[in-house]
Amino acid sequence: MTRFVVQRLAGAVLVLLALSVLVYALFYLAPGDPARLACGERCNPQQVAQVREQLGLDQSVLAQYGQFLQGIVAGRDYSTGTSVLHCDAPCLGLSYQTDQQVTQLVIERLPATASLALGAMVIWLFLGVGTGLLSALRRGGLTERTLTVLTLAGTGTPVFILGLLLLMAVCAYLQWLPFPTYVPLGDDPEQWAWNMLLPWITLGFFESAKYARLTRSSTLETLAEDHIRTLRAYGVAERTVVGRHALRGAVPPVIALSAVDLGSMFGGAVLTESLFGIPGLGKTLIDGVRDIDLPVVVGVVMVIGTAAVLANVIADLLYAAADRRVVLT
Repeated sequence: MTRFVVQRLAGAVLVLLALSVLVYALFYLAPGDPARLACGERCNPQQVAQVREQLGLDQSVLAQYGQFLQGIVAGRDYSTGTSVLHCDAPCLGLSYQTDQQVTQLVIERLPATASLALGAMVIWLFLGVGTGLLSALRRGGLTERTLTVLTLAGTGTPVFILGLLLLMAVCAYLQWLPFPTYVPLGDDPEQWAWNMLLPWITLGFFESAKYARLTRSSTLETLAEDHIRTLRAYGVAERTVVGRHALRGAVPPVIALSAVDLGSMFGGAVLTESLFGIPGLGKTLIDGVRDIDLPVVVGVVMVIGTAAVLANVIADLLYAAADRRVVLT
């Protein structure tokens, strides 16, 4: 198991290094002048040249990339013309628009995205696994057909359409809840939960459809195995067969997919964050692209990519813990 963990962590480091090269090349070597973007349209050539020198853009591409990595690992210094500003590790640069450290911006926005992703995960696991298991146990009946229709509806409905329908039905027509306004958890936990309820349901219901299908297919596959038929032949109670054996065989792929989806939610919930006004990483990324704020875009993409890579590592480890045969292959 130790060897398996070390291999996965080493692979994650290599993937993150490749990601940093790709992200840096994509944004900083693309057509356009980052110094002009940082300085603004009204700057004259002398001012642009000064900004280029302050940002280190007058150096070679390799030296610039080295400073980019140095900032992430050990921090770096930025010249403001009259003084030197130190950016602590992990330094993802300074925003062109506000001169704020991108790392600090990410730290401020990360709790909103994390709360959205974790709350939605609870809902999609509860709905998805429960619906999939019930469909497998009621195979061929009215219950399965009804749940299949609901699953297909959830898969085919875009998340922003589902969110708009919930807003109109719950907030406008029924008036059960006020229109959501994000409240930080530390300010008022109760209001935070009430205002996050609709975003959680929207994202959780949308994601639960594929978990229902995955759980159903995995459970049916496990129930068809020889050891399940043997247990039933020996007269083992159906509840024990399903709870201890069939469900255990269906859980590993659900665990793996949940970890991966949780990581992707840190950048994949852009529509949900924009629809409900949640100041998370997805909305920050959209704002950075709109303002052509390259350090913000690069920093957020790096954080989202790191979350996705770490989620894959966690998924592999959880899958291996649930099915020891993975370690032996």
